Amino acid sequence: MDSQINVLGGKLDPCSADPLTGFYRDGCCNTGPEDTGRHTVCVIVTAEFLAVSKYLGNDLSTARPEFRFPGLKPGDRWCLCAARFLQAAQEFAAPQVVLESTHARTLDIVPLELLQAHAFEG
Repeated sequence: MDSQINVLGGKLDPCSADPLTGFYRDGCCNTGPEDTGRHTVCVIVTAEFLAVSKYLGNDLSTARPEFRFPGLKPGDRWCLCAARFLQAAQEFAAPQVVLESTHARTLDIVPLELLQAHAFEG
């Protein structure tokens, strides 16, 4: 796995244990060479985001047990693909971002300013 540093330069905090998230299902938005989708953005999903994501072809609200995916509901924290976050932002439906739990490799795809504009305050 890549170094566990967040987009702010600090230690990567866990994103969610319930539902258990992360490419490696370790609760963190860690990444590595096998994570081609770069599941590095810790978000708090909203109904609007889930609807837009489904419309764009990525249904995140339906459970997929074969992928250990429980299906998401508003308020859940989830490690989202960086490109999917960028797409949601372009559609004006980006969820809030937990910066301390968002992996630094996200910055290869999403500018820090965009992440900060959607930062969760709490």
